[in-house]
Amino acid sequence: QVQLVESGGGVVQTGGSLRLSCVASGRTFSTYIMGWFRQSPGKEREFVASISWSGSYTYYADSVKGRFTISRDKSKNTVYLQMNSLKRDDTAVYYCVSGQTTEVVRTTPGSWGQGTQVTVSS
Repeated sequence: QVQLVESGGGVVQTGGSLRLSCVASGRTFSTYIMGWFRQSPGKEREFVASISWSGSYTYYADSVKGRFTISRDKSKNTVYLQMNSLKRDDTAVYYCVSGQTTEVVRTTPGSWGQGTQVTVSS
């Protein structure tokens, strides 16, 4: 199994920035593709972003394109989500996810972290 531990959540004002981190441990071969999902109150979990093993390929939900940037440091088994120009609609619990293909990570990731709360206030 792989363990994913997120950090970096918090409260930020509209227009502000936060950077989330996720450290993977355990069977890290299954973290070939890593990404982020989020869940807002009363809504289903939704895909946010994913990144390939090399870091060369990234995908974003339309709602965050141009504002969020996903990156990874393979030497640290860590993936980051830099969130800029935050909106109130970005308020959610953010989950780190992983899997062996991009399609899996974008739809039904096999591994999930415990989540970190991001609250954007006006």
